[in-house]
Amino acid sequence: MQPNSAPEVGDEDFADILAQTREFIRKQVVPREGEIAETDRIPDDLRRAAADMGLFGYAIPQRWGGLGLDLTQDVELAMEFGYTSLALRSMFGTNNGIAGQVLVNFGTDEQKSRWLERIAAGDVVASFALTEPEAGSNPAGLTTRATLADGRWTITGTKRFITNAPSAHLFVVFARTRPADESGTGIAVFLVPADAHGVSVGPKDKKMGQEGAWTAEVSFDGVVVDEDALVGGTEEAGYRAAMTALARGRVHIGALAVGAAQRALDESVAYAAVTTQGGIPIGDFQLVQAMIADQQVGVAAGRALVRDSARKYVSGEDRRIAPSVAKLYCTEMAGRVADLAVQVHGGTGYMRGVAVERIYREVRLLRLYEGTSEIQRLIIGGGLVRAAKKAQ
Repeated sequence: MQPNSAPEVGDEDFADILAQTREFIRKQVVPREGEIAETDRIPDDLRRAAADMGLFGYAIPQRWGGLGLDLTQDVELAMEFGYTSLALRSMFGTNNGIAGQVLVNFGTDEQKSRWLERIAAGDVVASFALTEPEAGSNPAGLTTRATLADGRWTITGTKRFITNAPSAHLFVVFARTRPADESGTGIAVFLVPADAHGVSVGPKDKKMGQEGAWTAEVSFDGVVVDEDALVGGTEEAGYRAAMTALARGRVHIGALAVGAAQRALDESVAYAAVTTQGGIPIGDFQLVQAMIADQQVGVAAGRALVRDSARKYVSGEDRRIAPSVAKLYCTEMAGRVADLAVQVHGGTGYMRGVAVERIYREVRLLRLYEGTSEIQRLIIGGGLVRAAKKAQ
């Protein structure tokens, strides 16, 4: 595994990007979290501001119009994104992450030229269409089919829980071109415009949380695309593209969880410092201090872990086990920290409109998408055992 080239953005320039992002989140987005939740959408002016800041393409190389941040820089931004409604990050997350990275790493020059600049600008929203009713964390179970005839591919199948599907202009679609065998998985990736004949997007899913982050079912009913829609120009790139994009995304999701946990901690400390029982701030009670201490330990450990995992991914040292470790620990940790935040707030923490109630619901999803916690445990445990066997 070869190390990546040097990052395109130096430390000083990145410090400015990070500071601008933090100011945008804290001063413009946080005050409007209630509006986002009530309307189930990101306001248009916030979307324009995010696009103007380059957030739709921060992880896309500069030659294609992005900011060119590597994963060590990505996680710093992700921790800021996690500090507010997770719908904000979801709005441009697939452009930078699992959909955009497939094109960056596996697309042909023509495919990159056609799509990446528009993706980076936010003019095109790209969706990662992998999950199916019978295939979630394990892409090997895909049933969506793609057949080649007379120089054109016909795609048929149904995807579910597809992020940004209602607003997507492009679907990065994973489909099986043949049964899996000793030579490979038989999974390929296709670029399918959302307005292609036979593409239909269902109504927005009604979820437990993450209001404003839109997902929906997408059906491909005999959708016909040209041969140049095949990502990388080869069928064999598909499964590798999925695994590479998901591994990178897992580190990002871990960092997002750290940001959400930090917000839950900050809300807990602020509440404990001013809320009184019997004339005494509840923060003076030792049991409340213990809960806050446990929150702080989890957040600090998670922050160190995602930074270390990002460094290992960028260097090429570990792009499989470390991302799963980061996602598993940080998403589970965020759930515990959010639960403690509600406990610190008491009955107030159970009320809609209170930040920790929203966080409690939102972070639950982080343990499910881009590979459940159970899948991460299999990757980690299985990987360590296989490595030990090889070393014998």
